[in-house]
Amino acid sequence: MAKAQLIDPREKGLRTFELKKPIFDAGAVTRADQALESMGDEFQIWLDADVERLQAARVRADEASWTPLAQEDLHAIAHDLKGLGATYGSLLGTQIAASLCRLIETDAGKALAQRDPSLARAHVDALRASVRDNICSTDHPIGRAVLQALETRVADLGVAPR
Repeated sequence: MAKAQLIDPREKGLRTFELKKPIFDAGAVTRADQALESMGDEFQIWLDADVERLQAARVRADEASWTPLAQEDLHAIAHDLKGLGATYGSLLGTQIAASLCRLIETDAGKALAQRDPSLARAHVDALRASVRDNICSTDHPIGRAVLQALETRVADLGVAPR
């Protein structure tokens, strides 16, 4: 078995990277855009599946009386949607999921949701409705109003930093 060798970077000196511009040519960007476009139908299927997972987590949270442990699953799925919503083509979904994450990411938020889960439920319902009715942008007047109402309520509670 080979012995491990300790290398002190101060003795070796700094190594530099030479990145020649452009790193990606226009053709690579075009091919990437085409690949994403060809996956458009898949994105809707994945978005629907994630929203179904979120609803199932909400039902489990209801059954468990919104214990902090039950909220962890809801938070994890909302966090996934927060990260992937824009990729799926739903910027509104990303923002609603982010608001839900802010609501239940702290102990104070979890305690509040356990006492009164109506705001957490409203977030899940808003996400489901936006996907069902294909309201993907905050440019849509209803989407903008719903998002603003949810974010305002979360901010007013003061349970998480913005």
